[in-house]
Formats: sequence, C-alpha cells, structure tokens
Amino acid sequence: MKKCILVVLFAAVIPFQVCSGQSAHELKSTTVPAKIDMLYTPEIGGIKQAVEIKTDDMSRPVLLFLSGGPGSSMMNNAGSFTTMLKTRFTIVQWDQRDAGKTLKLNPSPTRPSVEQMEQDTLQVIDFVRKELKQEKIFLLGSSWGNVLGFHVVKTHPEVLHAYFAVNPVVSQLASEKELLQTLRSHFYGNPLAVSELANVNIPFKTDEDLLYLRKWLFYKDGKTNVLSEEFKSGFLHWSAKWSSVWNEVMTVDLPKSLTQVECPVYFLVGAMDIQTSTRITQAYFEKLKAPKKELFMFERSGHQIHQDEPEKLQSTILKTLSAI
Repeated sequence: MKKCILVVLFAAVIPFQVCSGQSAHELKSTTVPAKIDMLYTPEIGGIKQAVEIKTDDMSRPVLLFLSGGPGSSMMNNAGSFTTMLKTRFTIVQWDQRDAGKTLKLNPSPTRPSVEQMEQDTLQVIDFVRKELKQEKIFLLGSSWGNVLGFHVVKTHPEVLHAYFAVNPVVSQLASEKELLQTLRSHFYGNPLAVSELANVNIPFKTDEDLLYLRKWLFYKDGKTNVLSEEFKSGFLHWSAKWSSVWNEVMTVDLPKSLTQVECPVYFLVGAMDIQTSTRITQAYFEKLKAPKKELFMFERSGHQIHQDEPEKLQSTILKTLSAI
C-alpha cells in the first residue's frame, strides 16, 4: 500500500493527501494549485528517503539543495533562505541518509560511505527529473554537499543547467591543516585551547582530533556552548557514525581530480570562511576550466552563507539565470 503524506494547499487552505507514488504529471492533469508543498518518500539506495518539493508553478526550473554535514538537514529552515528563490524555481530539499526526516523514516542499514551517498544523489536527481518532467535541473551544494555535487558535475553534467558551489570542499586535508594553524595562532595564550589543539593530528587519527578542531573553530565563531560536556558528548555521538565519511572527504582534492567541467559553475564563497579555506577555493576557481564560471564573494559571511547573508545568496543566484 502506498504511504500517503498530508499536504496543505495553501492557496485555498484546504488539506488533501498525495500518495508517495503519485506523479507530478498526475497532479497537473487534474488540478494545478496556486501553491503546493509535497513530501515524497521514494526508495533511494534501498531505503525510503525524504524529498520535499515546494513551488508556485511546477513548470519552473528545479533547484535541488545538497545540505552540509554530513548528517545535517536544511529542510526545516529552508524558508529563511528560499523566499526569493521560490519566485523563479521549484525548490527541492532532500534529507540524506541518516539525517533529518530520512533518519526518522529509517536508519541506514549500513554505515554510510561517500560512494554510497554519491549514488543516492544521482538517484534523487533522477527521481526529481522524472516526477517534475524536467530534463535538467539546477544543483546547489553547501559545504559537504559539494562532495556529492561535484561528483554529479564530473559524471553527469548533462543533467545540470548549472551548479552552485557554496563554500565548497575543495582540498579538505590542506584546508584542515590551514585551519589548525589559524586556531593555534588565534588562541595563543589560552591554556586549554593551546593544550587541546597541540594534540590534534592531521590526518585525523581519533575522533577527538576533529572534536578539538571544531570545538575551537566554533568557539572562535562565538558559540560558547562548545565548552560543555554536552557538546562533547553530542559531537562524539555524531563522529561515531560519520568520522569514516569525513576521513574519506579528507582525500578529496579537486585541483587534481577535476580540472575541467562541462556545465556552468558558480562559486559562492564566504570571505571569512576558515572551515573550507577561502584561499584554497579561490585558487581552484582560477584554474578550473568551464563553459562558464564566476565567483561571488560574500564579505560578511563565514562558512554558513545561507544564514549570514540569505538575501544576497538568493539575489546572486537569481542574477545568474539570465546568463545561462
């Protein structure tokens, strides 16, 4: 039996149900509501995964977000950075395996890997293209999401109108080394920080290596709760599942593995981002060959552009439409 999901028809404020197997074509053939909000649960990679579609017009081009993390979701807060985008795009949010609504549906039966999640990404794109009858989509990767996004750019550029790389993972091993030196310099004179950062190994040998690096990065960003045992416990719970994936991410080196792409690519970079080095990203952008490319710098942003400058993020993306 198909699982049905409650959807609210905002234009008329009338609730109705859409079965997870019902296609966008079937919906359009009966009625085209002014506004729709649909949550699908297709089988992706052997498990049900949550794919949310929001649009005022299902014929609009698709913009699919690949969230950061791994293990994070952008779905619940998407309204804060998609209000303008919804006027031109059909917005698609996907909760990756072991994250958000997908985790609530079913945990991954195997420990996630980069390769597995790359295949998930391709299947989600295929699902969205078929549901919305779109040959190509726009794709946006945020932080870790770029590991998945650039895999699509490399292997299947034919399904993309363009790719938006937001604070991308480019050469993460080099970026983590640069971050460690920055933090050691910044916290010189703080005995606890000096002690913990002195013991960090890169490449990481234990989960505590990444814990201390992120702890003091977040503290530098003003998050004082990272000094608590609760933060430590929560982080180590995350790393027990995801450290193996992040160690794979540490081997990503796009300047060596991806020197040319076959679709337009736009880099959106936080000027104050030290988690994925702005310097490394700029250097990669300069060397990358693409049919069209552009780099946009966000002067008031760190690693979370969608939180720091959401309006500028959206207006920048919208400006690229006329150039594609």
